[in-house]
Amino acid sequence: MASYPKPALALVEAMTQAAAADPARAVAFQGAPGANSHRAANEMAPGGLPLPCFSFEDAMDAVREGQAGMAVIPIENSQHGRVADIHFLLPESGLSIVGEHFIDIHAALMGLGHGPFTAAYSHPQALGQSRHYLRNKGIIPLSHADTAGAAAYVAELGDPTIAALAPRIAAELYGLDVVEDNVEDAHDNTTRFVLLARKPLDVETIDGPAMTTFIFEVRNIPAALYKAMGGFATNGINMTKLESYQTGASFAATTFFCDVVGKPGERPLDLALEELAFFANNLRILGTYPQTRARG
Repeated sequence: MASYPKPALALVEAMTQAAAADPARAVAFQGAPGANSHRAANEMAPGGLPLPCFSFEDAMDAVREGQAGMAVIPIENSQHGRVADIHFLLPESGLSIVGEHFIDIHAALMGLGHGPFTAAYSHPQALGQSRHYLRNKGIIPLSHADTAGAAAYVAELGDPTIAALAPRIAAELYGLDVVEDNVEDAHDNTTRFVLLARKPLDVETIDGPAMTTFIFEVRNIPAALYKAMGGFATNGINMTKLESYQTGASFAATTFFCDVVGKPGERPLDLALEELAFFANNLRILGTYPQTRARG
């Protein structure tokens, strides 16, 4: 908790105490109060108790250790791609994805006064989503652990030449002036969040379209991925996401992170996964959950 800027500490302490009194209702999120993840937590679990955590690992650990019933984690952004390290952290956490949620992301430039500003703090993802704006204004991007925390840090610094990029609510929480709204480069900027829990969702309880997320590994040999993916094409499975990343230093095998429309128990997906398991190693389902936005 000491890693938060001082203006955020009182809010963090109050939320932490409320969550400790009823951990089953607690919803862990990464960031200081007022972050986009805080907003996502309120929208995904309206009856929950938001629990601020300094890092993604801390939020996942809170669920694993029973300090929270769920965690809300951003996984990808429409403009800036996947959130750094999430593809590594999700499988390592041992938690299951039980829901997804999309929110429109809008950033405000805020500070102590109205500038001019020489630099702006924010989460690296938010800085990337506003890189053209910052470049045009001659503002140097500076990394911070999260967006709302950046606003709290700017309030703590007391330097009128340093700004923050954060949700507008952060300015209200930390006493900053909003200089300009909606400074993101793309105004249809959207982030996808996932809801994590200790136990997977019972697929029989899912009415309507479902999403299934899984990882698998293939050897770096000719046509390995083509063979692994063949079953999804022949069985008519809509694959909406396929990303590769390396685990370990050998570079002998590649891990893939995949989303498909469907759920285990449906024959087309069962057949596709069965064929995938024949050609791939370490197939692991990370979760099956209701689809909240149509794909395709």
